[in-house]
Amino acid sequence: MPDNRDVVIVGGGAAGCATAYYLAKAGIRATVIEREGVASMASGFSSGGLNPLEGAGIPGPLSDLAMASFRLHQTLDSELVDESGVDYGLETISMLPLAFDDDAISGLTETHRIFESAGEGFWARWLDPAQAAEIEPRIGPGVVRALETRGNAMLSSYRYTLALAQAAENMGAVVRSGNVTGVESLSGRVTSVVLDSGEIECDAVVFATGPWSGQVAEWLGVPVPVEPLKGENLRMILPGQPQPTHDVSGGGVSIFHREDGQVWVGSTEERAGFDNDPSVGARDRLMAGALKLMPAMADAELVLHTACLRPVTTDWLPIIGGAPDWDNAYLATGAGKKGILISTGMGKAVADLIGSGATDVPIAGLEPERFAG
Repeated sequence: MPDNRDVVIVGGGAAGCATAYYLAKAGIRATVIEREGVASMASGFSSGGLNPLEGAGIPGPLSDLAMASFRLHQTLDSELVDESGVDYGLETISMLPLAFDDDAISGLTETHRIFESAGEGFWARWLDPAQAAEIEPRIGPGVVRALETRGNAMLSSYRYTLALAQAAENMGAVVRSGNVTGVESLSGRVTSVVLDSGEIECDAVVFATGPWSGQVAEWLGVPVPVEPLKGENLRMILPGQPQPTHDVSGGGVSIFHREDGQVWVGSTEERAGFDNDPSVGARDRLMAGALKLMPAMADAELVLHTACLRPVTTDWLPIIGGAPDWDNAYLATGAGKKGILISTGMGKAVADLIGSGATDVPIAGLEPERFAG
């Protein structure tokens, strides 16, 4: 006899677990199906930075969703910790972007403008090399100018995703392991999700399948142009030295302070298909960049070298909403490097659409239908 739940969510990353959470808040039962385990893919390896002001599509078509999602993170924090019992370490952070040549100053100028115009909670100020060294004495030689910014946030992406899953389960959701192989449908409605072990009947289905969303295109017969973008990070410690008080960046590399006294170095971008093995080349590039930013990183000890696959679309914007020509199939995928940030907005938007057919989350222009035809 098939299991019967109201909504089946395929994918146990941040987007899928956020959808389950917001559905549970609305009193709608859901089953999350995850092949490898909650937060076992990109959501468990992300550096956890929440920057709603910069990145692909920001400023631009992703700006409204990015800021709305950022505000959801802020209002959600204490509530989600209480509901789940998981403290995922959300905190506001300061950043120290560095310029080592005149060409890099133009990028800092744009960052300064964006932060200064962002409104309450964000600011930026110019620094000369001596002022930057007062903040972080270990920065490398050759800095010609720097910024100090405040307002972005960080969290443990792994514990955040676990918190969403645990809170949803506490409100009646089910998280189970399984490998989804297809769907059964009738007259434009998905009637059940097919697993290796059987079927789960459903009133609606959400595909939060990340870089594996190409399978969904085959199952539903709609375009879902999502591909994997490999990213690698180094998790390190600096024996006998304090963590940086600011996240230091420059030359495409960033040094982040993180939980457990760790310093993370990230991150790379590479089109490598579904290869998610850490590579020596990426490690060497990250370390070279880190040594330029902070020569003291030569004394750092490597704790863990991670690699993950981020889901990116052909236009670098997420896919959120109902699948074209389907009454009860929804997509929440393609978030790229902004997956943790916009997971709140993606989850709430899809939960709203399932519950009431409308949402106040700003997803206009991000719906799946933009790829139809």
